[in-house]
Amino acid sequence: QVQLVESGGGLVQPGGSLRLSCAASGIIFSVKAMGWYRQAPGKEREMVARIFSGGSTEYTDSVKGRFTISRDNAKNTVYLQMNSLKPEDTAVYYCNLDLWGRPNYWGQGTQVTVSS
Repeated sequence: QVQLVESGGGLVQPGGSLRLSCAASGIIFSVKAMGWYRQAPGKEREMVARIFSGGSTEYTDSVKGRFTISRDNAKNTVYLQMNSLKPEDTAVYYCNLDLWGRPNYWGQGTQVTVSS
């Protein structure tokens, strides 16, 4: 059984920073990518950032230059460093584990609120 446990969300003022963490546990193999998605009220879930098994990354345009995804393979953990946060970044952020040939796994979500 694979589990993803997220941490690091919270309330931050515009321009501030937060770092999200997602620790994966269980029997994990054939990883295609790990990533972060977010869902704001009334909107569809969207991909924010992903890091592939080979180390390449991709970001949605709205966070390029502000967010950085990284990973610690030894800890099966992926991080999302979020800088210069804006009110439009407010959402529930979900960790995702994308495996080759198997269903995706999702974390429980962590709330990020950017407000003064």
